[in-house]
Amino acid sequence: MKGVIQTERIPIKLWAPVEEIEDEAISQLKKTAAVPGVVGLAVMPDVHLGHGATIGSVIATRGMVIPSAVGVDIGCGMMAAKLPFSVHRLSHGNIKYLREEIELRIPVGFTDHKIASVEALLWMGGEHPCGFTHLHAAIQKDASRAARQLGTLGGGNHFVEVCVDEAEQVWLLLHSGSRGVGNKLAQIHIEVAKDLMRRYFIALPDPELAYLVQQTPEFNAYWRDLQWAQAYAMKNRELMMEAVMRAVAQVILGDEHAPITPLLSVNCHHNYAEKEYHGGERGQNVIITRKGAVRARTGDLGIIPGSMGTASYIVRGLGNTESFHSCSHGAGRRMSRTKARTLFSLADAAAQTAGVECKKDASIIDELPGAYKDIEKVMDHQKDLVEIVAKLKQVLCVKG
Repeated sequence: MKGVIQTERIPIKLWAPVEEIEDEAISQLKKTAAVPGVVGLAVMPDVHLGHGATIGSVIATRGMVIPSAVGVDIGCGMMAAKLPFSVHRLSHGNIKYLREEIELRIPVGFTDHKIASVEALLWMGGEHPCGFTHLHAAIQKDASRAARQLGTLGGGNHFVEVCVDEAEQVWLLLHSGSRGVGNKLAQIHIEVAKDLMRRYFIALPDPELAYLVQQTPEFNAYWRDLQWAQAYAMKNRELMMEAVMRAVAQVILGDEHAPITPLLSVNCHHNYAEKEYHGGERGQNVIITRKGAVRARTGDLGIIPGSMGTASYIVRGLGNTESFHSCSHGAGRRMSRTKARTLFSLADAAAQTAGVECKKDASIIDELPGAYKDIEKVMDHQKDLVEIVAKLKQVLCVKG
């Protein structure tokens, strides 16, 4: 731990030096700590200002949940697979071919599959205990689009990468969430929470911190939709990983149907909420909202990406109780997208992504490594939260 900010209600525990945290983010953290029902707040080393709640924060609540703290990309997270191939199976020629194959198989941005896959339709049809037809009435007309978006990347900082570890083993890495359906569900319930605060004259430090109280119909409806969206996000990453594997099989083995068995696979959320028990013998059942943070119980495998020109890490949790068994979810932005687009040029794009097969045009300017914090420093700040399993460096990146 790097420090503590004392507030009138609870201490805010920091894994980033306070002088490295922007003033707006500190103000936002203090507002979160002031909300009734918040019983703990841990701040990860990739912390920065967010919408609703601070990105890189772990919020423990009792008897309530804050929908906007989870955010609109419910279940956003990472998936990694270690492949039984060494870097020697890759060459400059087939790396470019592989990027083209991935881009053919995985829709990015606002696009989706023209026809939903059989796997997507089966899952949407009720494989998850809470099927689509049980979700909020306002999204029932979106079932077809939700099925077509299973196995798609999205935009912003979402990506697919081919990486190589220090033992020269090839890894696949991808980052995505619950797409349009998760976003719409989140917005519906955020507005419900805000309306309840107005109806009952509950004043908050920030209206975005509106909450839902357990054992109420509103909480139950949100929790049902939240769990479904988190499962959708997990399935989305699984289907994308299968598509990337087929691309790898096509390029490296010459047959897209050739089986590839990963040596290790990790799939973890970093924008989500779960009911957990914390505090040992004198502990309590709480809701943990990880807003840009990964669960890191003892032995848990997690993924901490850097940026599209720096290292990423596969980690194993150390079960630190002070952080509510959590670690960072990445390097964390050090500047806004607007500032990055103003500050960096196409020459910077080429220089900062040297050695990486990727687009090097204006579309990646706001995602350049220079827009993010130093991942090595972020990892150094959380040595008491995780241990490193593998250090990866990308050789290919497809951005959303």
